Amino acid sequence: MSRRYFFDLRDGNAFAADEEGVELPDIESVQEEAALSLADMARNVERKHAHSVGHRMAIEVRDESGPILKLKFMFEVDSDSN
Repeated sequence: MSRRYFFDLRDGNAFAADEEGVELPDIESVQEEAALSLADMARNVERKHAHSVGHRMAIEVRDESGPILKLKFMFEVDSDSN
């Protein structure tokens, strides 16, 4: 039986709550969906924050009972000017 999970996004200091959610059959599917979503966010971070020292992103997954898991990613540019 599927349950509804909500994938809240944190991008630096910005927060976007997932109001719709998605139905998934098990925790493995939840982890896969969260990892794919975080990878999509990371793919776009270089364009938006190419000159930032460090940038943090996270996906916080919850169901109707509360938090389930959190995936985090940190992006840092270390430029050698030599």
